[in-house]
Amino acid sequence: MTDRSNTPPLRAVRIEAKCPVCGKIGTAQYRPFCTKRCADIDLGRWLKEGYRVPAEEAPSEDESEAPPGSSRQDR
Repeated sequence: MTDRSNTPPLRAVRIEAKCPVCGKIGTAQYRPFCTKRCADIDLGRWLKEGYRVPAEEAPSEDESEAPPGSSRQDR
């Protein structure tokens, strides 16, 4: 084993987070954003579903067999 008595303790280094909207350094009041404006812009993107994960979904069996607006009993 190594002698750790001579080794200084490690310190945590705090990295200042950048605003995800504009890239400026964030403030404690609006963390991780820099201003209320950037926080509101991000909220608007969430509400308008601007943040989406692209997915390739195949249509389900019910959707692929029947045309829209018709029921399966009509056949």
